[in-house]
Amino acid sequence: MAKVEKRTTFQVWGDVIFAIFLREIKSKFSDKLGVSWSVISPVAFIMILSVMRGRLEGGETHGIPTFFFMVYGMVLVQLFLVTVASVSSSISKNRTLFAFRQVQPISSVIAAGGFEALVKLFVFAIIFFIAYFLQMDISISNILMVITNFFLVWVLAVSVGMIFALGRAFIPEIEKLRSLAMRPVFFISGIFFSLQDLPKAHWKWFDWNPLLHAVELTRYAAYPTYGTAGVSQMYLSLCVLITLLLSLSLYQILWKQAISR
Repeated sequence: MAKVEKRTTFQVWGDVIFAIFLREIKSKFSDKLGVSWSVISPVAFIMILSVMRGRLEGGETHGIPTFFFMVYGMVLVQLFLVTVASVSSSISKNRTLFAFRQVQPISSVIAAGGFEALVKLFVFAIIFFIAYFLQMDISISNILMVITNFFLVWVLAVSVGMIFALGRAFIPEIEKLRSLAMRPVFFISGIFFSLQDLPKAHWKWFDWNPLLHAVELTRYAAYPTYGTAGVSQMYLSLCVLITLLLSLSLYQILWKQAISR
């Protein structure tokens, strides 16, 4: 007689997340370029922009090679934007799976967010490989801080995406609001500029943005001579914690109504 192996709740949950993760990968391979385009596109964009700014400033920006100045800003902000977009559609996209008792919306949220994080890690790896091949001066003074900021931006993106995903289940038009709200983020989060480029009197118009703090702090973690003027690790962490608690609270209250609509 065959022995039935009992699995714990966490094992079942892990298997569900992994299955949805594989489904996410398969959906990205629906065209000819597939996942590779998710890596090639940001790498090419970063290369073009870094060359443009490098020629304007002689290859160095505030003590950092312009290439890496652009890399940290571009990858972190793109991580935020694509993760928010992916997570915000994860519940509606996987709605048919929720008929199975083991599958809950939080599983699709984690799988969608995890896929985007993995893609951006590949982007980082390819960029540093290109930099090494081109014999650029690679420096990461505090790699733990770089990893921490990457993780904080990812958690912030998943939290914001989950809030939009829950809202979208009740009001589908909220997706248009998300698309509109995310567009300015690309330009106000320090990809193309540093706070050091602006007069201190104008910092207050940008300093509320936790993404700007993450970008500037990551540049500082790689090159300590860059400095931390106007930004705070504590502020970034508190923003992420508050957003995470808000998203989890809304999820706990609304997830059953969201999948039953």
